[in-house]
Formats: sequence, C-alpha cells, structure tokens
Amino acid sequence: MNTETQELLRELAQNAESVCRHYLSAGRREGRYWLVGDLQNTPGRSLYVRLTGPDEGKGARGRWTDGATGEYGDLLDIIKARTGIARFPDLLVEVRAHLGRPMPVAHPSTPRTRKSLSGKRTSAKRLYDGSVPLSGSLAETYLQRRGITRAASVSALRFHPRCWHRDYDEAGSKSRPALIAAVTDRAGRLRGVHRTWLAEDGSDKAPVEVQRRAMGELLGNAVKIDAPGECLAIGEGLETMLSLREALPGLPVWAALSAAHLGAVDLPEGIRQLYIARDLDDAGQAAADKLSARARDAGISVSVLEPRLGDFNDDLREDGVAALRQRLLGQLERADLARIALKS
Repeated sequence: MNTETQELLRELAQNAESVCRHYLSAGRREGRYWLVGDLQNTPGRSLYVRLTGPDEGKGARGRWTDGATGEYGDLLDIIKARTGIARFPDLLVEVRAHLGRPMPVAHPSTPRTRKSLSGKRTSAKRLYDGSVPLSGSLAETYLQRRGITRAASVSALRFHPRCWHRDYDEAGSKSRPALIAAVTDRAGRLRGVHRTWLAEDGSDKAPVEVQRRAMGELLGNAVKIDAPGECLAIGEGLETMLSLREALPGLPVWAALSAAHLGAVDLPEGIRQLYIARDLDDAGQAAADKLSARARDAGISVSVLEPRLGDFNDDLREDGVAALRQRLLGQLERADLARIALKS
C-alpha cells in the first residue's frame, strides 16, 4: 500500500462520522458509535461503527460489526457496499471525492465512469429544465416556514411539482414536490442538481426516509446563490446559507451542500475576503480548516463564521433574523462591516 493510500485511509478514519452520515444516512450517532440496521442502510441498530479510537489496531475508529450476521470490516467496505464500486482504484476516487481531495487524472481504462457522469449531468439538466421558478411555489412555502423569506428571486433555486423518488412514501407514491437547486461550475455551467423532497402542503420535508439527494458532479462546484464580489461566504447546507443571506443580504453566499464538498469548492477569481460558514460539528471544523488552507494559499483572507446552535438555520428559527444579524455583524472583518451592514 503506497503512502498516499495510507494517508487517504487514515483521513477517512478521522472523518468516520462524516462517512457514516453520508453513506449510512438511515442511522444515528449514539455515544461513540454510529448505529444502523445493516450495510444496505436499513434503519435499525444491528450494525455499529466506531467513531472514536486510534487510527488502526484494536478498537480503531471506522471499524464496524454487524451483530446480527457477525460480519465486520472498515469504512472502505461501507463505501464499497453503498456505491457498488468494485475496483480499488475507483474506490479511492470515491474516497477522495468524499474527503474533498483533488481528483486524479482519469485513467484511460475508466470510460464507463466518464460516461456515467455525463449521463448524470444530462439527467440533472433535464430535471432543472422541467422545474419552474420558486416564487409562489410549495418550495417557497417550505423555505418561509424555516424563516427564509428572500429566496424567491434566486435563479439557482427552482421547484418541481413531481420529482421522482426511489422509495415509496406513506401514501405509496414515488414522486413528490421538490425544491431544486442548481449546482454550477466556475464557468456557470450546470453540473448537477440538489433535490429536497417536500410534504404535499410545503410545510416540511416529505415523509420519506431519504429527504435530500444530489445528482451530477458536485466536487469543486456549488449552489451559487449570489454572484461573488470582493467578499464571499461559503458553507455546507442550502438552508444554512439562505439563512445567513436572510440576515446579511449584502454578503454573497454559496452552498457546497456537504462538509465533504465544502473543503473542495473551486474558489472564484477576484475575491479578497472569504467567510466560511461552518456547522458546529467535527466534520464542519475539518471542512473549514481545509478550505481555509486552500484560500490562504491563494492569497485570500479567511474568517470563519460560527452559529450559536448547530447551524445558521437553527439560529434563525430559534432567535429570529434581528438577533442573527447582530451576531453575524460581530464576526465580520472591520473592513467589510460598514459596506455589508449598509447593503443589508
């Protein structure tokens, strides 16, 4: 095993909870473990993954055991089972993507992967083209229920009345209304979409197991809610960044959609100050550290914005927009304070 592979596996173990949240989303954390039903991501408690411990050896983090079957393994086994990737080099590509590391140059022997990505981009464009503007839709209702009132004019956000879902909901349907977010690259080209399935009245997310899912090429790209200026704020979740924008509409924001992708966002040229809106968990801290290092290497000043609760939508819903605005203003750099406050 070469040095880079060893580093990847070590970093994967250090981000065990992030791996579990992404690939075993039906589970939950309890103490030092992530509990789920099995490798097929069935809800339950039979399979447990260690989230703490040494990087290797007895009791290592990332090791899992299925109490019902006696099976055991590591995080690579989980990723392999959930993605269906068989070849080890392709599995490492998936690991790099999850960790936000730069992707290697595609090998000539992997044309099927490139074709698959092209197909996903085509499907994403078809879904986006089939959606309608956000204003007046159930998706706008959903966001307003979460305290977000300024989203109607955001061109990256749209609504689809009947978006296909792989699982049946309580009513036996495989299509639901959905909030659609465009994922674009540096040139503004659509590379993917993010879907949030909604309840039929827009009051909450849909009553299905998997309520969010992305499609297409996410690594390096983002949901670009605003055009960047000299300053830009980037964070994980869509509602998180829309909440920050609700409080400070003068600060342009992007959503990377996950901690794994936050560290790898392709930064635009011309920005002077980057604000990283982190979530208050270990994965959020690790992602913020990675993006900070990349931005500083590019000569960009970096500041990290921290919520009071888990994320900025939690803050908005609990404390209100005025309190959130005051807390954020206290975290801005002095050089940006007057200009952003004036526009807000």
